Amino acid sequence: MARIGITGHSNLTADTVPLIRAALATALAPHTAEGDLVGLSCLARGADQLFAEAVLDAGGRLEAVLPSADYREAKVRADELERFDRLLLRSAFVRYMPHRSAGKAAYADANEAVLGGIDRLFAVWDGKPAGGRGGTGDAVEAARTRGVPVDVIWPEGAARER
Repeated sequence: MARIGITGHSNLTADTVPLIRAALATALAPHTAEGDLVGLSCLARGADQLFAEAVLDAGGRLEAVLPSADYREAKVRADELERFDRLLLRSAFVRYMPHRSAGKAAYADANEAVLGGIDRLFAVWDGKPAGGRGGTGDAVEAARTRGVPVDVIWPEGAARER
């Protein structure tokens, strides 16, 4: 069984989305042949949701790790609720971190839960250092420190919104 987690940028440009979607499908393909594919995602917009959709499209099981009890209400924008809810409903397992409110501690615990439950990490990452604690770069560093293999996914032409 392959257990793969995701970290990545939430601010992908519209032109980048299909590039990332295709790159994720390609990166997941070797792991679907192994049998059971499980993807762990916090279901944040951008890379997390693209990964969750790619796992489901590949026939894998999705496990959602939500940072707090109020994550949906506090952090999911109105225009993103339908997509978030669809992914949440398709999740085979949903784990909430023991926080009432979303915030740095909740995000840190969610990242820790993802890293502790996987044997590989996909990082939709432009390679730049984190703009603050808890960013994609920090998750990549934490995974590498633990010996978790990291696949950086950043196809030619990919960009982030500024």
